[in-house]
Amino acid sequence: MPEQRARAHHRNRVANTFSEEIGAMLEGELSDPRIAPSYVTDVVLAPGGKSARIYIAVHGSEQEEESTLAGLMTARAYIRSQLRERMGVRHVPDLTFAIDRSERITGRMDEILDRIRKREKKQSAAALQPSKTANRS
Repeated sequence: MPEQRARAHHRNRVANTFSEEIGAMLEGELSDPRIAPSYVTDVVLAPGGKSARIYIAVHGSEQEEESTLAGLMTARAYIRSQLRERMGVRHVPDLTFAIDRSERITGRMDEILDRIRKREKKQSAAALQPSKTANRS
């Protein structure tokens, strides 16, 4: 049991370091004009440590998301070499990037739930008010 907990702790530390370092690169070190303002939301390391998936949230349209993803995939080798230098390790996993759309989806769901609440509120207010036709009789 303890060695699996230690292995998981190590993997989490490595993932956090990747997140911080790649985040710093996104803030200004990558000069590719295709890369829009973005940040790292999550890093998922494969159990063997041979690959890592980095989730990126992009401030912008879907077209900017796609161009940012293309720019990051092109800069993969550079990012890996920088991680190798900064972390002082021999092996850096193969990196793949993915766009994290969870914030956009969450925002859309919140908007829909607000609409439903407003509709229910109007319906309950209408049900509580006496009918105008009943007063005229």
